[in-house]
Amino acid sequence: MEWVGTIVLLLLVYFSCHLLISSKRKLWHKGRIPPGPTPLPLIGNFLQIKASQTLKSLLKNTLQNVRIVTDINGYFPLQLHEKYGPVFTVYFGSQPVLVLCGHQAVKEALIDKAEEFSGRSTAPVIERTFQGYGVICSNGNRWKQLRRFSLAILRSFGMGKKSIEERIQEEAQFLLEELRKTKEKPFDPTYLFGSAMSNIICSIVFGDRFDYEDKEFKALLKIICNVFREMSSAWSQFYNIYASFLKYFPGSDTKVYDLLLGVRVFIDKRIKENQKTLDPNFPRDFIDCFLIQMEKEKDNPGSEFNMKNLELTTVNLFMAGTETSSSTLRYGCLLLMKYPEVQAKVHEEVDRVIGHNRVPNTEDRSQMPYTDAVIHEVQRCSDLFPMSVAHMVTRDTEFRGYLLPKGMEVYPVLSSVLHDPTMFKSPNAFNPENFLDENGRFKKNEAFVPFSAGKRICLGESLALMELFLFFTTILQSFHLKPLVPPEDLDITPCESGLANIPPLYELSVIPR
Repeated sequence: MEWVGTIVLLLLVYFSCHLLISSKRKLWHKGRIPPGPTPLPLIGNFLQIKASQTLKSLLKNTLQNVRIVTDINGYFPLQLHEKYGPVFTVYFGSQPVLVLCGHQAVKEALIDKAEEFSGRSTAPVIERTFQGYGVICSNGNRWKQLRRFSLAILRSFGMGKKSIEERIQEEAQFLLEELRKTKEKPFDPTYLFGSAMSNIICSIVFGDRFDYEDKEFKALLKIICNVFREMSSAWSQFYNIYASFLKYFPGSDTKVYDLLLGVRVFIDKRIKENQKTLDPNFPRDFIDCFLIQMEKEKDNPGSEFNMKNLELTTVNLFMAGTETSSSTLRYGCLLLMKYPEVQAKVHEEVDRVIGHNRVPNTEDRSQMPYTDAVIHEVQRCSDLFPMSVAHMVTRDTEFRGYLLPKGMEVYPVLSSVLHDPTMFKSPNAFNPENFLDENGRFKKNEAFVPFSAGKRICLGESLALMELFLFFTTILQSFHLKPLVPPEDLDITPCESGLANIPPLYELSVIPR
C-alpha cells in the first residue's frame, strides 16, 4: 500500500503549491476584482454554493422563476446576489469566477465591452472532448475563423431566407402526420419534437432529413437528450466547480465523454461518406463546404480548417440545433396546457389570421402579436440556459471600477436578465403581456436574451425563431393540446437544472380541431 501514501503525498504537495499560487494571485488582485464571500483553501465558496444547485445559490429569491425553478427557501442563509449586488466574485474551488446578474450588468459586459468578454471558458465536464476545438468551445483566431465561416454557410443554405422556411414548413407537415397517428391517445412528445427539430439542422449539416423510424437516428437523438441531461446533473455541476482536483480521480468525467463519443462516431461516419462522393463544384451541405475550404487552405499554416474542427463544429451545430428548439417546443406545449386560457387565445388568433386551409408562413407573424408574444414568453420562462455558457475575459479589463485579469471566467446569468423586475411587467409569472404594449401590439424587449448576447450570441438565433413560430402555429392550427391531469396539477419543474433547464417528462393528447 506504499503507492497510496505516495499518491496522497503528491496530492498534498500539489494542493499546497496550488493554494500558494492562488493566494499570491488573490493578493495581487486584492481590491481590483469585485467583492464576494471569503473563500476557504481548496474548496473556495463551498459553504455558500450548493454545487448541485449553483444558480439558486447565486440569485436572490426575488429573481427566481417560481413556476420553473423550485422554491429555494431554507437552502441558503442569504443568496449572494442579494448580499453583494449585480457584480460579484465567487471561487469555484481555488478559481475566481465573475458573476453578472441583471440586465444592466450583463449588457455592460456582453454588449458594451463585447470584445473583452468574448472569450470562452469550456466546462471541465466536456473539456476532454472538445479541447478548445469547434466553433462553440474555441477562442482567438480559431473561433473567429470558424464562426465567420459557419455563419456564412448557414446563410448560404437558407438560414433566415425563404428556402429554409419552405423546408421547415415541409417538416412541420411530417410532424402533423405523426401526431395524427396518435389518434388522441396519450404520448410523450420528446422523440417526435426532437426528430422534427433535428431534421431542420440535418438538412443543412448533412444535406438530408431522416425518417422518424430510422433506428440510427432514434439512437442518436436519445444520446443527445442524455448528453444535455447528464451535463445538467448534480454531479456534472459539482465536477465543473471542483475539477481542479476531481480530475485526478479516474473516470470522474467519463459518462459525458462516452455519450459525446457516440455523437462523434456518427459525425465521423458522415464525413467519410461525404469525402467519397464530394464534388467541389456542387457542395451539398455544411460538411462539403468545410471539406472544400480545407482543400483551399491546405497550404496555409494559420488555417483552422482541419478535420478536428470539422468534426467538433459539426457536433456543435447538430446538437445545439436539435436540443434547444425541441426543448422549447416541449416546454411551450406544457405551458399552454398549464394555462388553457392562453392556448384558447392563440387558437383564436391562428383561426382569424391563418384559417384552416393554408400552411402558416413567417409573414403571418406580423399579424399575430399575441402568438408571437406567447412564443417569446415560452422562451423567457423555459430559461433553457440559465447561467449561459461560461465566458472568459480576453485581456485585462476595467469594468465598473474593477480590474478583471485576462483569463478570468465569467458567468453572465441569463436567468437574472430574463426575470429582471426592471425590464418585465410580470417577471415571475407566465404572462404574454410581458411582450405586448397597451394596444396589444408586440413589443420587443432588450432583456430578451435566451440566445445570449454580444459576440457569442447563438449562431442559429434566426433559424430557431423561425422554427418555433412555424411549428407552434402549425400544431395549434390543427390540434388542441390536452393534459392528462387538471391544468393546475401539471408540474413544470425541470427534471434537471444545471447547464440547461431540462423539461420534465410528460404525456399529452392532441385532439383534432
